Amino acid sequence: MTLNHLSTVRPRFSSAITITTVLIATSLYNATGAAAADGPSVPPGTEATASAPVELDPNDPDLKLPDGATLAEPKVLDIKQVVEEQSGDERREDTNTEVTFALQAEVLFGKDSAKLSAQAKARIGTIAEEIKKQNATKIRVFGFTDDLGSSAHGDVLSRERANAVHTILGQELNDPNVTYEVRGYGEQYPIADNSTEAGRKKNRRVEISFPRTES
Repeated sequence: MTLNHLSTVRPRFSSAITITTVLIATSLYNATGAAAADGPSVPPGTEATASAPVELDPNDPDLKLPDGATLAEPKVLDIKQVVEEQSGDERREDTNTEVTFALQAEVLFGKDSAKLSAQAKARIGTIAEEIKKQNATKIRVFGFTDDLGSSAHGDVLSRERANAVHTILGQELNDPNVTYEVRGYGEQYPIADNSTEAGRKKNRRVEISFPRTES
């Protein structure tokens, strides 16, 4: 009886070893594959799920409109796509209705100057080609500065820089049907933190915007 009992146990034990070996090998294979993956990862617990994380009660009074209230008319929200050069010298924003180019002042002008460089004229020429492509006839050219120096000086400098860009655009487009809105906003409407030089550099800019071609 004892021998029969041992002969029965041994095959089961061998099978268990075999299964365990397979599981270990599979785990190691998966671990190696995960380490070699090139795709982006997400923090644990933030993975997408097929169901809502919180169950909602459709009969909850807080989810119902008050008596007499109505829903606003539905509308399509703009989707904004932003492409920025690695250097940060130029940024392009596209929405459903508008294209905006933002050029850093250092790319266009010398320090505290409104005189355009040859490189700046080439960049503006490229933007003019995009304006022609979109068949735009209304163009806005806005200048901005950081918050260093007096506000009055920033207003004047930003307007002079906007005027300089407008002049080159006018020469490149050479179209009497195109109208321009040219303004200098000085330190108003910063897009970055003025407390750092990196932020101030982003704020010193000229923006050129125009409508997209309607599809």
